[in-house]
Amino acid sequence: MSTLSAIAITPGDPCGIGPEIIARAFLNDALSPQAMPATKACFVAGSSRVMQKAVNLVDPQAQQLKLKVIQKPAQAMNLPLGVIPVLQVATLDSELPYGEIHAEAGRFAGQCVVWAAQAALRKDIAAMVTAPLHKAALSAAGTPFNQFPGHTELLQCEAANFSGVRMADMPVRMMLANDELRTVLVSIHVSLRLALDAVTYDNVLESLRIAHQSLSLLLGRAPKIGVAGLNPHAGEGGLFGLEEIEIIEPAMAQARSEGILALGPYAPDTVFMRARQKQGADSEFDVVLAMYHDQGLIPVKYMGLEQGVNVTLGLPLVRTSPDHGTAFDIAGQGLADPSSMIAAIRMARRLIP
Repeated sequence: MSTLSAIAITPGDPCGIGPEIIARAFLNDALSPQAMPATKACFVAGSSRVMQKAVNLVDPQAQQLKLKVIQKPAQAMNLPLGVIPVLQVATLDSELPYGEIHAEAGRFAGQCVVWAAQAALRKDIAAMVTAPLHKAALSAAGTPFNQFPGHTELLQCEAANFSGVRMADMPVRMMLANDELRTVLVSIHVSLRLALDAVTYDNVLESLRIAHQSLSLLLGRAPKIGVAGLNPHAGEGGLFGLEEIEIIEPAMAQARSEGILALGPYAPDTVFMRARQKQGADSEFDVVLAMYHDQGLIPVKYMGLEQGVNVTLGLPLVRTSPDHGTAFDIAGQGLADPSSMIAAIRMARRLIP
């Protein structure tokens, strides 16, 4: 393996379950070795103090896990199972309790993400996987982190700055995926009222282009994109709204002229069932383009958070994350499930060019 195979994992909010699920992912590999362990060639871009606290939580007898502070990503490449490499990229000045919102925690989480993003943009690492941060803590951290609702917008800004373009010229989309369903969103973290305004010809077409390009790399072929309508019954021929006729269908027509397999628009209450990968049968679509956040994410999350992965599409870097939040209600209790983190690491490795 080369240095470019290293994957950085950011710990997220230290008051949440992020460090714990990272430690548990490494612990799982140590307890059940596989031909290709999920955490192989991964390291934590964070703080040894934060990760030691997580190790003490999941392996209190210090029998299976230990930390190794590294100075560069390449040192993570060939370490044995049970060793968590940590590259010190940010510090905490105080011991913070689990389950509480703190500006210092938000600042720490943001600094780790910025370091990993810049490293990925420079090609010092092959991908980044982000544990959950808390949006209120990120906002409380002040400038520059209070400008961003979450990971996606922060990464978009870093990528735009690196490329010397405006954020508007670095369009990104969120894809949530598990073993049965993938969905890409036209809009992300905005109010529902603003999300309706975001259903424009340009945004729908751009979403189709990004979904097509990204899924083509993942699948090795052009994806079949099922497009969800905005209105009930996809507008019912204009009876329940004209967005399908005036906006979505023209954008799809342009996309099809570019060789994109855009199908629909379909009634949003059934299109996700048609796209679901059932055992022993092919689904009708490889991905659903949803018109707004909850329309697309509720169906995926309803099927279970354990294997769900959030992928940011459109960036000049690979970024994945678990599809759950900081889980302040169980943080520090040793109850957190690392399955989504493990799935996010494996997805990141699949997406590395």
